[in-house]
Amino acid sequence: MLANPPQFPYQVSVRLPPKSPGLSGGFAPLYLGVRAKEDILKRRTFVSGSAALAAAGLASPASAATIKPYSWDLNPPTDTRDNFIAWGVARGENAAFLGQRWDRFQALVRNKDLWGQATMRAFLLTPREEFSAISAAIHKRAYEHAFLDIGYGVTMSGPHIQGRMTNVIDVKRGERVLEIGTGSGVQAAYLANLTENAYTIEIIAPLAQRTRGLYDKLIDKGYTEFKHIKTKAADGYYGWQEAGPFDKIIVTCGIDHVPPPLLQQLKAGGLMVIPVGPPGAQRVLKVTKTQGADGSITTTREDIYGGKIVPFVPFTKLDGEKIVGTHNR
Repeated sequence: MLANPPQFPYQVSVRLPPKSPGLSGGFAPLYLGVRAKEDILKRRTFVSGSAALAAAGLASPASAATIKPYSWDLNPPTDTRDNFIAWGVARGENAAFLGQRWDRFQALVRNKDLWGQATMRAFLLTPREEFSAISAAIHKRAYEHAFLDIGYGVTMSGPHIQGRMTNVIDVKRGERVLEIGTGSGVQAAYLANLTENAYTIEIIAPLAQRTRGLYDKLIDKGYTEFKHIKTKAADGYYGWQEAGPFDKIIVTCGIDHVPPPLLQQLKAGGLMVIPVGPPGAQRVLKVTKTQGADGSITTTREDIYGGKIVPFVPFTKLDGEKIVGTHNR
């Protein structure tokens, strides 16, 4: 573990109204961003390639090899690059991608985007190349610090912001964790290495179906940790009431407020990480929910980037079966 994990100095406390009954389950939107304005512009130009990706469907996973099935006792070595690659090859993974995974892991630790032992292990066990294999154009770019077009007008987010957001919520084995915005499936794949109870919702129904199919193929291949993932196609603004309450929630799209249904489905003492702010100018907040002796609910918000603006794609909403507009107020 790092001796000095990141500190989050910006805190605000607010009181919430009493919980209201009758919320229905559901999910929400697209994928997030982490770089500067030029990346946002790049992100908006990939739509022309998205239709082709969507039409092509799911490509074959990165390797036909059988992977040694998952167990909680799997512990990849972290002493040297060569030892990590040898360990992964013995499990059945590709040496070239293992080398890229190690190199990005080192960058994440140096940048303080990973600092917990459990989250480090989760990153080293998650095969991003299997999720980028939906297209030859992005397959070999799985470990780049970049947005990767996965079709449907959305992207696979880079490892740095996924690593930090995952580490911030500090998932413990057995906890129930909800992700809003399944996308490529990588974020929930990290969670599956941290808990047996990972839930994820995607608003784009065909994308949700494609990613569920990928999980199932990878389970057959030996990545049995993905049995820990439960998926749903719905509007995530309303959460997943029947599966809650949740110990942790991670939201991967930007909105100008914290959705009340998500706060209500978060347990007292629970954590949420969510980008909040006007379109294209969000701050990524860690939200802690506490309950007083009198039953009153308080939330404390901490900026995980110390005030830095991080632009995310919008938290879209469903109107019937169509995606129409956003949930911004």
